[in-house]
Amino acid sequence: MRSKHILALLSAVAMSAALSGTAFAQDPVKIGAIFPLSGGAASAGVHGKAALETAVDIINNAHPELGNFPLAKNAGLAGLGGAKVEVVFADNQGSPATGQNQALRLITEEKVVALTGAYQSGITLTASAIAEKYGIPFVNGESVAANLTERGFKWFFRTTPVAADFARLYSDFLKDMKASGAKTDSIALVHDNTEYGTSVASVVTTMFKESGQNVTLDIAYGVNATDVQSQVLQLKEKKPDVVIMISYTSDAILFAKTMQALDYKPQMIIADDAGYSDPSFIKSVGKISVGVFNRSSWNVGAPGSATAIINEMYKKKSGDDMDDTAARQMQGFLVLCDAIDRAGSTDPAKIQAALKATDLKPDQLMIGYKGVKFDDKGQNTLASGILIQLQDGENYVAVWPKANATKAPEIPYKGW
Repeated sequence: MRSKHILALLSAVAMSAALSGTAFAQDPVKIGAIFPLSGGAASAGVHGKAALETAVDIINNAHPELGNFPLAKNAGLAGLGGAKVEVVFADNQGSPATGQNQALRLITEEKVVALTGAYQSGITLTASAIAEKYGIPFVNGESVAANLTERGFKWFFRTTPVAADFARLYSDFLKDMKASGAKTDSIALVHDNTEYGTSVASVVTTMFKESGQNVTLDIAYGVNATDVQSQVLQLKEKKPDVVIMISYTSDAILFAKTMQALDYKPQMIIADDAGYSDPSFIKSVGKISVGVFNRSSWNVGAPGSATAIINEMYKKKSGDDMDDTAARQMQGFLVLCDAIDRAGSTDPAKIQAALKATDLKPDQLMIGYKGVKFDDKGQNTLASGILIQLQDGENYVAVWPKANATKAPEIPYKGW
């Protein structure tokens, strides 16, 4: 009778914990991650997957060498008794409808407690709408379309800088370059017709106009293009001083090859991350894209630094050094897991409350933000970025602002 009484008590405790959303150490905390693991943006999705797998290693195993990073000192989530984190990956196939269906499956079938992803802004838009409907936290680390945080959502949080931040960065950089003698009077925008491309182009155009820098040419094209000769010929005819490229990987590679084939080199090319940050871009066309500028918030850092250690961990999984997009994805995921740990619960409402209370400092981050603190719309108000340049065709280096630079900007664009 005594043993039966003890067994009944243990069962009651277990049931109480389950109902309260508190997990035991042996119960993994399941988080859904939606990425393009096939299709034209598959390389970015595969690298994003490797970034989250690296983050899981940091969380589930003790890594005191990473200093003040939340979740690194202990094995598992201390707030949930050492529970391990498990990521359930889903392929959005580059389709907003598929991304939406995968979000629904992860919530209703896999029973994930939160979601992250989905790389392309248009897919983040649809997937996060499902999370909002079901009251599940969705933390995005990499999508920059302005409207994602303008929908009045209560369950969506974004850690990355957004289009307005980068437009301001480009504007200030071009003003600085003009003051030093570079030609920056005529500016062209080249962008795809996705939510990401059209949204960022619109924000850049508006912000440049407000700062007295008018966009003189706007070229839109269909995403996953097979021929961009007409777009490059248009650039060659109009001769803009600066070309700002807003493209995913396959398109970015195609534009670089077409520019070489048509012998077109503007004075300056600034890339809006995305495809130009993808390691496959550098492998494929880095040697014919020498001098391209790109935005970033990531820096590997000095040997032995926490960021260099993380980069080596990531490289063992992916075969490549970490790029800016993968780093921003990892940072968003780490912020989500930190909130779950502080919540001490897998109850979505408690995770949501912990996300709202997030106040991380620079030394607690693996990326160069000023911190992480969300406004009422779910946007990180302390996100920031720099400009990097592909000076040797193989490695990006920080070039602006001067306080963050390891080398000076090189103008004009060399190409090949």
